[in-house]
Amino acid sequence: MGAAGTAIVDFGAFPGQSDAIVTVSAPGISSTSLVEAWILPAQTADHSPDEHTVESLTIKADQSSIVPNTSFNIHVANTSEIAETNPNAAQGVVIGGTSTCVYGKWNVGWVWD
Repeated sequence: MGAAGTAIVDFGAFPGQSDAIVTVSAPGISSTSLVEAWILPAQTADHSPDEHTVESLTIKADQSSIVPNTSFNIHVANTSEIAETNPNAAQGVVIGGTSTCVYGKWNVGWVWD
């Protein structure tokens, strides 16, 4: 194994955004290294371990982002969909946006080999 560790991905202050990227420092990584990442259910300033477990986040270590001997990126996105309603609309209930935002800091684990 090349290296393993943790990072924090930050979706920003409330209401946040639907996706975020964290760049991981990876001295020694090569362009042929394999990278992997996952949500790590541990306390952050913004979220409990339980929230890490139940939030609908997808996480991908970006193989194409590797900068040899330097870094790689981890992409995290919210996959939840919600139908917002507006009961005051003239035509009745109106469906609003279909994507939710996530805010704050979330833990991720990573490894490269």
